[in-house]
Amino acid sequence: MAAKKPAAKKPAAKKPAAKVAKKPVAKKPVAKKPAAKVAKKPAAKVAKKPAAKKPVAKKAAKPAVKRKPNAAFMKPMTPSTMLAAVVGATAIPRTEVTKKLWDYIKKNKLQDAVNRRMINADEKLKAVFGGKKVVSMFEMTKLVAAHLK
Repeated sequence: MAAKKPAAKKPAAKKPAAKVAKKPVAKKPVAKKPAAKVAKKPAAKVAKKPAAKKPVAKKAAKPAVKRKPNAAFMKPMTPSTMLAAVVGATAIPRTEVTKKLWDYIKKNKLQDAVNRRMINADEKLKAVFGGKKVVSMFEMTKLVAAHLK
């Protein structure tokens, strides 16, 4: 109990002392130079408001510009024989390979019911995933990239 009372007294003593010290200091300059401080404060506030509006204008301009797809993603790539069993043997871009993989996973209900990030591989996907039974969706793209030329 003795430790609590001094701890409570110290902050209480500091706060009034700080407030008392600030009030006389604040009163003296205000009484001496009220016009100088009043002129400075609105100028600072006015300068901050237009600066805050400029980023809003930039954000509005960004969505108007359409994103261009990266040519490397759109380049047709040939899948390996193991991957071709899932997505097809024709040369297709990496984006399409990923879409077809997800279609296959959802069609065969291979996504884990509890942890949706995990994919439970069937026989075709085990060959693509290097024999792993369970793979995370982030690891899947890494493993599939090895099967594209």
